Amino acid sequence: MIWFLEGQSSQRDIIIGAREALPADVKIYASHRQDRPEITSLADVSYVEPADNQERIDWVIATALTQKIKVVLAGRIGREFEHARERFERAGLVLVTGALSLNTFDLVDDKSQFTAEAERAGLACVPAITAVNADELLAAYQTLSALGEVCIKPAVGIYGQGFWRFNASADPFRCFANPDAREVSFDLYMHAYRSALQPPPPMLVMPYMPGSECSVDMVCESGRPIAFVSRRKKGLHQICEREGAAVELALKAAEHFQCDGIVNVQTRDDAEGKPYLLEINARYSGGIGYTRAAGLNLAGIFATRRLGFPEPLGVWRPNMRVKGITVAAVASP
Repeated sequence: MIWFLEGQSSQRDIIIGAREALPADVKIYASHRQDRPEITSLADVSYVEPADNQERIDWVIATALTQKIKVVLAGRIGREFEHARERFERAGLVLVTGALSLNTFDLVDDKSQFTAEAERAGLACVPAITAVNADELLAAYQTLSALGEVCIKPAVGIYGQGFWRFNASADPFRCFANPDAREVSFDLYMHAYRSALQPPPPMLVMPYMPGSECSVDMVCESGRPIAFVSRRKKGLHQICEREGAAVELALKAAEHFQCDGIVNVQTRDDAEGKPYLLEINARYSGGIGYTRAAGLNLAGIFATRRLGFPEPLGVWRPNMRVKGITVAAVASP
């Protein structure tokens, strides 16, 4: 039996993929801290998790032992569960957090450390300057803007939150009227930065890469990629790929950083089409469900291999374009 703890909203897609691949008599457990039946009701057994992280870990271990669950996928807070890995192992449970040690989380969660380690390992990575105050931010911008366009994002964060592209000609009101454009003049950004009531977090100032972005979802075991699908973002659609320079770079990064589980590596191309690492997410992505449309059930591959069952047969569909749409899901009977 396998248990999927709270993850991204794509936890629903993970459960669906696992259910398609596992024998019918293998129970799937799912849980979430919030009341999310549109996600968890797809499992055979569902729970609401405790809110406190330490209480949650105690509860997960006790429940897994009582229900004879073999594999636990940590989901959203892999780092917290990685702290407790020895407890899970002593209890005879297989814990999957996205990594095999806290060192991996330290390196991939902090983008400045990630950039430094990737460069040390010879992995092409978007260069970045870390700024922790206004003077450093201004100096970093002046250095990089002499070479081309510049962008910025928090050193720690997810979902691209806090990402902005500096454009000197951007309408000062545009970032409020159309925040999804993610464009702002540096002067306006700097004014807001200096006016912050609380000190802003460390920021990464980077050259802006104008090429397309790839999001590579993969199943890894002790740093070894087992199965993978890349989604190249093209306008409103995403193109699924299995080869190319971006994929090769992502696989090397997952191996170097010793990823373990269902993880996601993101790259972006420069103007000449050369890919550079953006980040590694030691968890499954929000778009993991798209990969099933390309013929590979990554969640099913993960679940079957961890439980010792034959992997689902995949039939690759080349040049598949996918797009997410909003659908209604029943949240209560």
